[in-house]
Amino acid sequence: MKNIANYLSISRIIMSIILAISETFSFPFYIIYIYCGISDILDGFIARKSKNESKLGARLDSASDIIFVIVAIIKILPALNLSKGIIIWTVIIALIKVTNVICAYICYKKLVLLHTTANKITGFILFITPFIIANTNSIIFEIIICSIATFAAVQEGNYIRTRNYNI
Repeated sequence: MKNIANYLSISRIIMSIILAISETFSFPFYIIYIYCGISDILDGFIARKSKNESKLGARLDSASDIIFVIVAIIKILPALNLSKGIIIWTVIIALIKVTNVICAYICYKKLVLLHTTANKITGFILFITPFIIANTNSIIFEIIICSIATFAAVQEGNYIRTRNYNI
């Protein structure tokens, strides 16, 4: 029971791999996708409530988040009919996020993955995106998502630059 949060993170890695081989937007895809989202919320909550937070747990959570996001991007983006402008904007956001991680590592010799409120909001909106865009294909929703994600990425870079966080 002590390591349940870590087991949830590990299960998210396994389910992300299964998600990678499932048919995009199929019923099994959505079930696995929802499981990954719920396990992401629960692992940190359980670790905090049971007072079993650890560096290993934080790293497992971050690693499982990264794997899930990469799989989700590889599966979902090609299935959406996004404009070139939105695709370019998305690549720019990804480059900002990668630059943040690289700069933090160079400056502080640590892997820094911030869980800011803006990053959490972005994560939630991105998580619900397949349920919305797969059925609507709304450019306005895409612009809102990219705007929020851009703000979160720039804010994260500022926090790293000013060292306005705990490492």
